Amino acid sequence: MTTVSGWGRFPLVACEMLRPRSFEGVAEAVVAGSVARGNGRAYGDAAIGATRTIAMTAFDRIRSFDPATGRIRVEAGVLLSDLIDTFGPRGFLPSVVPGTRFVSVGGAIAADVHGKNHHGEGGFGRYVDSILLRTGAGETIEASREQNSDAFFATVGGMGLTGVILEATMRLRRVETGWIRERVISASDLDAAMRALEAGDSATYSVAWIDCVARGRDLGRSLIYLGEHARAGELAQGAGRFPVGKDPGIAVPIDLPSTTLNRTSIRAFNELYYRMGARRAGGERVVSLYPYFFPLDSVADWNRIYGKRGFLQHQCVIPEVRAREVLGEILERVSKRGDASFLAVLKKLSHGDGLLSFPLPGYTLALDFPVKGDILIFLDEIDRLVVAAGGRIYLAKDARQSRATFQASYPALSRFNAIRKALDPACNIRSKLSQRLFDEV
Repeated sequence: MTTVSGWGRFPLVACEMLRPRSFEGVAEAVVAGSVARGNGRAYGDAAIGATRTIAMTAFDRIRSFDPATGRIRVEAGVLLSDLIDTFGPRGFLPSVVPGTRFVSVGGAIAADVHGKNHHGEGGFGRYVDSILLRTGAGETIEASREQNSDAFFATVGGMGLTGVILEATMRLRRVETGWIRERVISASDLDAAMRALEAGDSATYSVAWIDCVARGRDLGRSLIYLGEHARAGELAQGAGRFPVGKDPGIAVPIDLPSTTLNRTSIRAFNELYYRMGARRAGGERVVSLYPYFFPLDSVADWNRIYGKRGFLQHQCVIPEVRAREVLGEILERVSKRGDASFLAVLKKLSHGDGLLSFPLPGYTLALDFPVKGDILIFLDEIDRLVVAAGGRIYLAKDARQSRATFQASYPALSRFNAIRKALDPACNIRSKLSQRLFDEV
């Protein structure tokens, strides 16, 4: 048995870890209580099997690539970082990237990950053409929008519960350079931040860092980062068309004491971060794609900052009509606690593509909390605000929402369950997340 966790390091679970080296080995591993695991970047218990976990890291081959169209066929264990490093210098990037590049393609499909361009271009699943899936019933099927379409739309965002993704065909984005033309906007409060994001709807990429401990008239003050792919003529003289990807320059070598992140340290960090960002506001600069899309990837094992008990990320989406009211209430409550993340994110989202895809038209807020004190009770209270507003919690980041919260906020759940049952009548594919939120037994 192996002790396994998600990126948040909570919960810690003992299970059998299997590492097959062939698709035949995967087929043998798909028995009762199993689920696939990519690079382990889901924050909670989604990629931990009820009894056994199937590690897919060995399946890291690129099967084919068409430079005329950008269509690529890869095995599920290929990381987005592999695609960026291999095809970026050739003028292609993944069409959607989340906040870390160390995510497997299979995991990106299972979570239907979203990036800074979701408001205009949708999520990862929108650029997936087909999926090779090993179902819990023992079949290997090709699923697409035209063939086995029910399986396709249940697998995109389905958290690995329809079967093991073996391969996928998807479309990469053609780019001229690997640099981003960034514009920073300083927003003095939540209203100003939301107005800036609305005004930035035409930008390809937009995201706001939000000061989650600011209070009073500063509540929700933010730095908004708008981005476009830079053209070759916009680069500084001597700059290569594609920046060199670097391994994390520093690492967190130990679990820091739980007192490291406290009201004083977070408030001081946020004050400094906001002032530094505000000084850059108003102009444009060209930055590497790596710090723009993946700011935390520069620090290895940054999840250890929260201590050995781990942390919880709470990411919700609120429909646009209620967003200002509910986000304001959430931020008021969070600022009173003073122990939220130093890196809080606010973005606009559009429609999701899978049956259980997280996004809906509105605003998403992501916050990190160390596991301590009454945090579980506090987050249950936040969940009630989210559900009452017609919002939902992101399954790929979740480790603790209740079954009632989940079932009240995903309207396509009954259809998903029917498709899952058809693909896996014996319910062999089961994760700790499915036990908590889906399964009857």
